[in-house]
Amino acid sequence: MDAERISVAETCLHAAHDGSLSFPAIIGKLLAAGFEGYTVDYRRNSQTFYLPDGDSVALDMKASAGTVPAAFDANEVERLVRWAQSNAADYSFAAFCEKAKVAGCAGYLVSFLGGRVVYFGRTAETHVEHFPK
Repeated sequence: MDAERISVAETCLHAAHDGSLSFPAIIGKLLAAGFEGYTVDYRRNSQTFYLPDGDSVALDMKASAGTVPAAFDANEVERLVRWAQSNAADYSFAAFCEKAKVAGCAGYLVSFLGGRVVYFGRTAETHVEHFPK
C-alpha cells in the first residue's frame, strides 16, 4: 500500500481516538482515499483498512482496558452505538471501546459497500447497524 493511503488510515485511526473527526468525516476521508472498509479487533488491539484490490494495512490501536468475555450482549452494543450517534458530551471513542468489550464485542467490520457495521462476539454472535441515511 502506498504511503499516502497509509497516512490517511493513520490519520483516521488517531482522529477516532482523539475525537478530532466524526464517524461520517472519517468514512468520507477513507472513501476518498479508495478504502472499502475496515475491521477493528479488540483482542489484538488493531485496525485493518482494506482496499478493493485486496491490499490492506493493519495498524495498532491504543489498548483499551479489560478483556472480551464470551457472552455477547447485542442489546448493550446497540445502546452503545446510539450513545455514539447522539454526540453526547460524555462520549469518547476510548470509552465506547471499553464498554463494547465489556458487552462481549470482540470487534467489528465496517463495510462502505454494504453501508453497515457488523459487531461480533467471540462466539460469532452479531449485531448489525446500517449507516444512517
